[in-house]
Amino acid sequence: MTLAEMQFVPPDLRLASAEIFILAMACLIMIVDLFVKEKKRTVTFVLTQLALVGAAVVTFMLMLSSGQVLYTFSNMYVGDLLGDLLKLLVYLTVIVVLFYSRGYVLDRPQMARGEFYSLTLFATLGMMVMISANHFLTVYIGIELLSLSLYAMVALNRDSIPATEAAMKYFVLGALASGLLLYGMSMIYGATGTLEISAVAERLFAGQANKTILVFGVVFLVSGIAFKLGVVPFHMWIPDVYHGAPTAVTLFIASAPKLAGFAIVIRMLVSGLIVVSQDWQAMLMILSVLSMAVGNFAAIAQTNLKRMLAYSAISHMGFMLLGMVTGVVGGDAHYALNAYSSSLFYVVTYVLTSAGTFGMILLLSRSGFESDEISDFAGLNKRSPWFAALMMMMMFSMAGIPFFVGFFAKFSVLQAVVTAGYLWLAIAAVFFSLVGAYYYLRVVKVMYFDPPASMAPIEAPVGVKILISANGLAVALLGIFPQTVMMLCAVSLSRSL
Repeated sequence: MTLAEMQFVPPDLRLASAEIFILAMACLIMIVDLFVKEKKRTVTFVLTQLALVGAAVVTFMLMLSSGQVLYTFSNMYVGDLLGDLLKLLVYLTVIVVLFYSRGYVLDRPQMARGEFYSLTLFATLGMMVMISANHFLTVYIGIELLSLSLYAMVALNRDSIPATEAAMKYFVLGALASGLLLYGMSMIYGATGTLEISAVAERLFAGQANKTILVFGVVFLVSGIAFKLGVVPFHMWIPDVYHGAPTAVTLFIASAPKLAGFAIVIRMLVSGLIVVSQDWQAMLMILSVLSMAVGNFAAIAQTNLKRMLAYSAISHMGFMLLGMVTGVVGGDAHYALNAYSSSLFYVVTYVLTSAGTFGMILLLSRSGFESDEISDFAGLNKRSPWFAALMMMMMFSMAGIPFFVGFFAKFSVLQAVVTAGYLWLAIAAVFFSLVGAYYYLRVVKVMYFDPPASMAPIEAPVGVKILISANGLAVALLGIFPQTVMMLCAVSLSRSL
């Protein structure tokens, strides 16, 4: 080894400044919380929100100053427009989640602790690492940081037996999925001799890989990713965790991590393994169709709204994978940008709608009452026509009814699928979407036509009411003017891939 090769190249810490800031703030909040005597933990809550706003400012400044793909930490970390956009969306989502969760957490003394906020920040840090990973080990570190934080958050309400049971299931199955992912990574390392994602792509282009070992590695890798996304047949944890976890934690799991999940699909499969796209696309196609089928049909039988939304999430992630399936056709990447940007747009709109839906469940919940059964929404229109209208918008958007943002998200994915020549796949997706419309419209029917069990007024802080109203209006307005968000998705991918 020459002297030049032995020289240490200091990493460009500026690229990871948002991650460093979040880590420092998470540690600071843990220490500050020890001295907070107030039961409401207002100082901890405000500091957490300021940390997220500060990280957003740092990321936005980096995005304005850079505009190109940059690497640091020996090429283990990548800074690009796609990563910056996804991080900004993650911050925004977590800020909204914390506002929605505030009242719910305060009503439950076991959860009204500083740990809820510090774990939220550590989970956010895990998502940020996943989004900017350019190395399989970096991806794994990010996934584990997110997963371990989520296991603890699910079990945070120690008095709840369903929450403890859900955390145990999530932990055991998550450990199995991590094993699959690691085994897949080790086989890819054996086939290519590197764990750096961009270097894997280069060696595959040069034909310097053992194809047999590589395909086995891809199978295990896709299985691990499928678990993290919660698609069939790796979906068994989703309904139990969504149902058993405290609703504030379910809201968190159902929103921001989906953005990080999309990022690792793009980083590992598209940026790293595009040469073997025909192998992983065939697997994703099966996962996608099965997820749409099982998710939509299983959701019909549910009476618990959180379980229904869990099966709904499985079907939505299956729909999102359609864009990943149709990016490369017969080795031709001509359709890639359109397909991947439609998937990104779908994830963004799903997170927006999912946050609003769980926000409504939290709004109706109170101390000792979860409000997570579909029957709990009976006669909501008589109690509050405005909140009933907001919930109706969320349900219509998820069902893909015009002219809400969910319709355009589904339309853009189906357009990419048809353009790539997979007409049968588009027909199957439309059929399963029609099946899914039934259980969403059932919630609307219960709100507008069933008699209310109680006429008690809906009490919530003014800020939460304003925020959930803005969330509902965003679902409606982005359905009428979706072009800006769609263009952002397309531009960020075009400058990053």
